[in-house]
Order: sequence, then structure tokens, then C-alpha cells
Amino acid sequence: MVEELRNIRREVLPNGLTVITEQMQHIRSASIGIWIKTGSRDEDPQWNGISHFIEHMVFKGTRNRTAEQIARQVDSIGGNMDAFTAKECICFNVKVLDEHLPVAVDVLSDLVLNPVFAIEDIGRERGVILEEIKMDEDNPDYLVHEIFTQNFWKDHPLGKPILGTRDTVKKFEQPVVLDSYAQRFAPGNLIVSAAGSLDHERFVELVVKHFQHMKPFKNGFHSQPPKIVPRIVMRNKKALEQVQICMGVPSHPIAHEKRYASYVLNTLLGGGMSSRLFQNIRERQGLAYAIYSDLNPYRDTGCLSVYVGTSRESASKVVRSVVSEFRMLKTDAVPEEELRRAKDQLKGSLMLSLESSTARMSNLARQEMYFDRFYGLDELIENIESVTSEDLQAMANDFFRGESIAVTVLGNLNGLKISRDQLAC
Repeated sequence: MVEELRNIRREVLPNGLTVITEQMQHIRSASIGIWIKTGSRDEDPQWNGISHFIEHMVFKGTRNRTAEQIARQVDSIGGNMDAFTAKECICFNVKVLDEHLPVAVDVLSDLVLNPVFAIEDIGRERGVILEEIKMDEDNPDYLVHEIFTQNFWKDHPLGKPILGTRDTVKKFEQPVVLDSYAQRFAPGNLIVSAAGSLDHERFVELVVKHFQHMKPFKNGFHSQPPKIVPRIVMRNKKALEQVQICMGVPSHPIAHEKRYASYVLNTLLGGGMSSRLFQNIRERQGLAYAIYSDLNPYRDTGCLSVYVGTSRESASKVVRSVVSEFRMLKTDAVPEEELRRAKDQLKGSLMLSLESSTARMSNLARQEMYFDRFYGLDELIENIESVTSEDLQAMANDFFRGESIAVTVLGNLNGLKISRDQLAC
């Protein structure tokens, strides 16, 4: 397979804003994203949730358009507009046909540059977000992960919920919204990335037209690395039919040199239907319907976690089974054939994930945020291929230690206990 060389170009404007494009042949769409390089982990604890609140508020109207005009204009060109807030970034994005690129950049930059944050809109939106928080709390899978995260990175902004809490959201008033917005939306903190059917020079011209007036300033956000305290947390919730379990260990930060081994390890452990957890706990023992592992790396820390939903009667057995999978990865070398399967699965999902213009646009922005260069597909595949069975065993011995496993159990516990001894591996 010969890889088409990715046509990626990067330019930094005089005020510090970074523009990155990737031209993709043979498609008619283009995806544009405006990324803010700070997220919920950069919030003052008393204003937890403010980044997500601002992400919602910019859609409520700008100096040039009402909320309805924003929606209409995007719909009239058949575009898909979206936004999300994460722990380390906020993103506003839109996907359109190439001929509508100028309109799309115009609307998107208007949202980001000219929001009005009207007092009555702020009041209404607080209500909307309080409902969103309630909706999430009604979802046990979400809730167990949230409780787990809050305890894993206890007393650190990284552990706090992206949406904020009822108490923090109720306090959001116009001054704090304006203040947080002014600190975050600085040109040095912005990346505009685009991929698809576009011309780099013309796209940069569009961005310059909208953003060149922004004054450069440094915002100095970068919270301290969190300390991890692996605790066992049992949370009773009588109304639940299932017991929800989340178990995790510290893993490497996002740009770590051994990251490829951790991708392969996670894939083997719980990344799909042929993974060890799925095959053993669901297929062989029939103890769970949903079970998977997940890798969550950040700029200075990370977590490899396992999620499973099971009955109260089976909960202790499931925990033992997961721990025994950890132990086997430490003691026994991964067989060649299983390693091959995991690598092929990873490579396949990687290639599929880069088929759409939206995925490429995100990929560009993330590489810009965390790495000082862009990785081509061939290079990523080579890095995955170079992972050995010895690498995985060494990493398993590094990650899976009884004393560093954190566990959160949520459900109708009725006397269920999990002790540190049960986690010895």
C-alpha cells in the first residue's frame, strides 16, 4: 500500500493564532474547527463548568446574528454545526460543501469572536444545563465514570465534571462569563483547523480577515499535574438493577514515547469483541453484557480503566476476573497471533478514522496541541508494528499493581464489599 502524502500546511498569524489545513482530494466537503486550547481542567474550582457554559452561550446570539439567524444560516447551506467541551479544549466546528466555505467561516468566527452573553439568555441557559446534569446523573454508566474520575484525580480540576455541578452552575452570572471568555479566547490559545476540499492560501485569507484584529496576549493557563490516589469507593444507589464497576490504574500522558504500547495493551485487554475481558467475562462466564477498557491520556497524566455492568451477586467474581487478566498480562508473554490481531485491529480503526474531513480536521488540531509535528499514517502504522510482546509485559508490570488500582462501585450494594486484598495482582 502506497500512502498518499498528506497535504498538511501550517501557518501562525502575527498575533499568535495557528491555522492548519489539509487538502483532501476527491471529496466535496470541508470541515472547519475553531479550537480553544483550554478546557475544564483550567477552571477555578468555584467556577467549575464555566467552559462548557460558554460553549453553549455563544450559540445564543452575537453582535451580528440572533440565535435563530445562526441556526437558519447554517441550515440554509446544508451545514452541520457542532461544539463540545473537553478537559483540555473547547471546539466549535462546522462541515459544509466546499462552495459554502466563506459563509461557514463567517458564521463560526462570529460565534467565537462576537458573543453577546445577554443576561436573560444566561438565566435560561443555566436552567438548560441543570437539566443536562440531571439527565447525566440518571445514566448509571456515565455516573460511575464521573464518580471514578472525581476520586482518581481528587481535589484537582481534572477530576471535576466538565458540566460543573448544580452548585457551581447556579452561580454563573454575566460578569464571570465575560471574564472567563476574555481569558480563554486569546489568539495564542486558538487553533483554526480545516480539512477537505479547500485551498490553503484562500482559507488563510478568510481566517486573517476575521481574526487579524485580535490582540495577542498570554493567558498562562496550565494547571499543576494531578496527584493520583487510588481509592476504593462504594456508592449505594438502591434504584439500580445492575452494579456498575469502574476500575483503573495510572497510565502515560498523551505524548509519551511508549504510547503505542499502551494502545496495543488497551486493545488486547478490552478494546473490542475479541479482547480478553469480553471473551472471558462476557462470552465464557456470562457475567456481563457490557464490558470494555478505555485509555484516557491527558497532557501530564493518564488513566487506563475497565468498565463493567453486572449483577450484585457476580460483582466480586467480576472484580477477581478483571484482576486475574491484569495478572496474566504481567506474568505471561502475549502470544504472537493475539498480538498480530490487536495490531491489525488498531491499524484498521486508525485508517477508518481518517476517512472523513471532520476526523482529519480534529486530528490536525490535536497533533498541534500535543505534539510539535504531524504524523503520517505510515509512521503511525510503523510505530504500532514495532510494539513487542516484551514491551507489553513490561508495561503491564508497570501499570497493574494492586496498590495502584482504583475502584468505584455504584449500585444497590446491600453489604457488598471490595477490599484491597481482592485487587492484589
